[in-house]
Amino acid sequence: MVAQTYEVETADERTVKYCLYGAEDGAPVVAHHGTPGSRWERPDVVAAIEDSGLRVLLFGRPGYGSTRKLGRAVVEVAADVAALADAQGWDRFAVTGFSGGGPHAFATAALLPDRVVRCSTVSGIAPPGTAAFESLDWAADARRGETFLRDQLGRSGQDIMRELSSGSDAGRVERMRASCIEGLDGWIDDYLALSKPWGFDPRDVQAPVDVWFGSEDDNSTPAHAEWLLATLPSATAREYVGGHDPDDAVQRLIFGALRGFK
Repeated sequence: MVAQTYEVETADERTVKYCLYGAEDGAPVVAHHGTPGSRWERPDVVAAIEDSGLRVLLFGRPGYGSTRKLGRAVVEVAADVAALADAQGWDRFAVTGFSGGGPHAFATAALLPDRVVRCSTVSGIAPPGTAAFESLDWAADARRGETFLRDQLGRSGQDIMRELSSGSDAGRVERMRASCIEGLDGWIDDYLALSKPWGFDPRDVQAPVDVWFGSEDDNSTPAHAEWLLATLPSATAREYVGGHDPDDAVQRLIFGALRGFK
């Protein structure tokens, strides 16, 4: 069953689309999806959220079904989150971000210090200019601009779908399909935003931070986690056995840790 989509209008007259998961009276969490990603969460993660007692709002960044914002910077996501939280009546909430959503979670925490009470990133990345970021296989491509990325990602998306479809992980197939069903704009704009200055200093994050990373992650390698842990004053290492995408047991630990704020 596909989750219902809701909308909120921003001050600059854009539409941000989102879905809500979990208990209506659960502790509020705003989730930042990966790159690429979607407001639609896969069934096993939905089950983990429902068992956690949380109320999770997962929204599509500009270009992922939400109105595109050309030239957007990572830091700008905080204003969208504030609008989303206001629409729910949430004064205080936790944030979490997976992969390319990690920097967006940090931006939210840094820009909304009086509202974000806890932050977690899962398989997150370090900023451009660090050795960890420059080792990403898409970092150089992103600096070649939108036209190059659109052609490159169009072919990459097809290759990934063929590879996933030949395997047994139906959940990843559906997530990839959902990520691209409304076009490549969000994926392209994420890469462009992540590869230029983010617009804030991660050191400004005041809320407690859990940095989750897989011991066998060959996408955002543990080097990213090492940089984040050395840089963020309130960060705690949360290493798990596995790759970029944590399994069901780890997902439950992640949401369980977010449940603990007051």
